[in-house]
Amino acid sequence: MDGSDDECCYYYDAVDSDGDEEEEEEIIMLDEDDVGLLDGAALPPPEEEVEHRAICWAITKESLAAAQEQDLSMVMNLVNVERHNARALLAHHRWKMERIYDRLDMMGRDALLRDAGVVVLPEKSSSSGSSMAMAKTNPPGSVAVTCNVCFEEYPLGSVSAMDCGHCFCNDCWTEYFAAAVSDGSKQMRCMEVKCTAICDEAVVRLLLHGKHPGAAARLDRRLLEACVEASDAVRWCPSAPHCGRAIRVDGGGGGEERYAEVSCPCGAVFCFRCGGGAHSPCPCPMWDKWGAMRGGGEVDNLKWIVANTKSCPKCSKPIEKNGGCNHVTCTCGQHLCYACGAATGTLYMHICNRYKEEGGGGGVKVEMTAGGRQRLRFMHYYERFEIHTESYKEEQGKLGPAIDALARRLEADATLPWSGTRDARWPSAAHRRLLRCRQVLPRSYVLAYYMFGGGAATRREREEAAAQNRFEDLQGQLEHHVEVLSRTLAAAARPADAAEVVKAKRDADNLARVVEGLCAGMYRCVQDELLPLLVEPMNIAAYHPDGPAMAKEFPPATSVTGGAPPATRH
Repeated sequence: MDGSDDECCYYYDAVDSDGDEEEEEEIIMLDEDDVGLLDGAALPPPEEEVEHRAICWAITKESLAAAQEQDLSMVMNLVNVERHNARALLAHHRWKMERIYDRLDMMGRDALLRDAGVVVLPEKSSSSGSSMAMAKTNPPGSVAVTCNVCFEEYPLGSVSAMDCGHCFCNDCWTEYFAAAVSDGSKQMRCMEVKCTAICDEAVVRLLLHGKHPGAAARLDRRLLEACVEASDAVRWCPSAPHCGRAIRVDGGGGGEERYAEVSCPCGAVFCFRCGGGAHSPCPCPMWDKWGAMRGGGEVDNLKWIVANTKSCPKCSKPIEKNGGCNHVTCTCGQHLCYACGAATGTLYMHICNRYKEEGGGGGVKVEMTAGGRQRLRFMHYYERFEIHTESYKEEQGKLGPAIDALARRLEADATLPWSGTRDARWPSAAHRRLLRCRQVLPRSYVLAYYMFGGGAATRREREEAAAQNRFEDLQGQLEHHVEVLSRTLAAAARPADAAEVVKAKRDADNLARVVEGLCAGMYRCVQDELLPLLVEPMNIAAYHPDGPAMAKEFPPATSVTGGAPPATRH
């Protein structure tokens, strides 16, 4: 197989002749026509219109235990119940302190407890022990108690009673608790028939630790993790192996916390709503379908439509891309777009993001079955998904180290006339913007595959067509400028004189602003124009130039679910 000459990849290709260098210089210049591609909707939103970003917290096991203790203490003092009943009340309200305060105001204490299934005797208070319940089960002067499970008599020191007053021997309680833990239970209820009282945590732990320490440890872990599993505001980091952290997201306004994309300190980046990898601007249901299709073997059945090479439109030789930029050059000298295989000029002003129902070469339409059209649709979107995914890997793994080397050279080069050019931050900033857009582009093709002719039910076809044109215009412009930025950074990383460095910085800075504006515009088009047309309600994470939010260390002595007692409450 013949290899291609991918001009944008400085790390494996030699510099062309002088004439070609002049052409390349023209390519990487950002002229007025490029800037003119940005219309008002593609520009970044004014500062006052930027949506407040959700704040993410990383919760360790230690901070989770401290936060849970605070929540339990607040409820115990507020409602005057013991620890196990406070936990049941929190679990019933999904560990949302605000709901407990609201329900207490509206319903009162007794109704609040009954609604949560908490059984507390009228004479029972949080300060009393089990002696009152024991007195109810034993006649005056009694020195032994009959267990209603094994029907044996036991001295008072060998039996235990719960809040409800039902008393059983410690051996029966212990085996009952061990079996419940083995079945996955987190909340132990009384053994008496039809009794729903919750067992005292202190008694459960004491009995289990004696004969079943392993079950006691499992129960403690489940109780600790219960607030994470029950809360809508907290979820476990999906890292494998698990890093042990939970992530809490505080609202950014408009319910953004439900769709936030989060970066855990362990390095895992994921969608807070579905727990999968970050996938905006594609909604969770569409992303799940795409993942199921790719992982379920359907892609393997369509491998014939996804070739590993492209044929040169001039000499028909197979070409394999070996870099991030999709503007490649055949050994015969023909320039082409690797995404669609079409011939292009050296200036690479080519845009091919729109799907067109045409088959055969040269744009000649051919008769095609519905299945054939669907396969071609899939080929169009899947190829671009894979191409941008591979380009991201190339630009991260190969271009990234070269950009770091460029930054070090700029810091050490005292001959550069402009102090701003010696600022080593601009290559890394432009490279981060490039990688961010490379992540967005493949996901945008998944959205387009399902949104435009892929089975997503919409309300208004005419509005959908206008929104599709709008989206594809922004997508095509973003794709074009990302290729130019990739090419610019690759050229900038080559050894150059001071004038070339100044020019490279100007071009990279301008292009970084252009792609950021286009990316933000595409997100707004999806959120404001496309998703409202769907019959099934969907949403996406809001656009942020720096990508998913990095979770901060969870502050100590803070409620794990974010609920603090409002100042107006009593």
